[in-house]
Amino acid sequence: MTDHVASRSGFLCTYMSNHPDTLGNCLCRHFGNVTARVASASMVSMDIKGMALSYVMKGTDAKKQLTVPFKPPLTGYDEVKPRLLSMKLDAEEALGISSQYRITTFELPRGVLVTMALLSAFVYVTFSVPSPSPSLNIGPRIRSAIGPKTIQYLWIICGTIHLLEAAFTLRLCIRHSLRLVVGAKYVIATFLFGMPVIQRLRKLIQDARIDSISKIH
Repeated sequence: MTDHVASRSGFLCTYMSNHPDTLGNCLCRHFGNVTARVASASMVSMDIKGMALSYVMKGTDAKKQLTVPFKPPLTGYDEVKPRLLSMKLDAEEALGISSQYRITTFELPRGVLVTMALLSAFVYVTFSVPSPSPSLNIGPRIRSAIGPKTIQYLWIICGTIHLLEAAFTLRLCIRHSLRLVVGAKYVIATFLFGMPVIQRLRKLIQDARIDSISKIH
């Protein structure tokens, strides 16, 4: 299989030479585990499996090289830019180098409809009143078959899971400096609807981070 990334390695190395901070302070330090400050860095080569970097640490003249693998490997040339941006953002976050981005809107994903349907069914089974009509007596029959204790345990398990998810969302909101009202909406929505809200918030944060870097570069 032809490696279309390796065939354009020269162009990519030239392009990345215009971003020494990304190569040195982000890729070398975070992904290359270089603990000392990097004075200069350059890209030597790149293919679908990874990239080779050359760097010089501050206070020395000796050039060193390291290889940063792509996990997973790139699928093609079109994936180079988004993967490098994503790696840069991950490195900045890990190293405490923040980019200017902010989530200012609250959005509920369509996935909450599934959670709402399941929650509505669970509430119906738990609290429905027995009826003389067989067609209206489905909830009580299911509740009787499952057992009140089991239903009580299921509520406790679901509540605990959603509480932990809400705590995770709160931490996410604090880390990315969401405004109080917007953050509170995401925390409450996560407690009610669970994982779909977390997935949507993380996608919004990732898109905002990439957009902020794209505007700079």
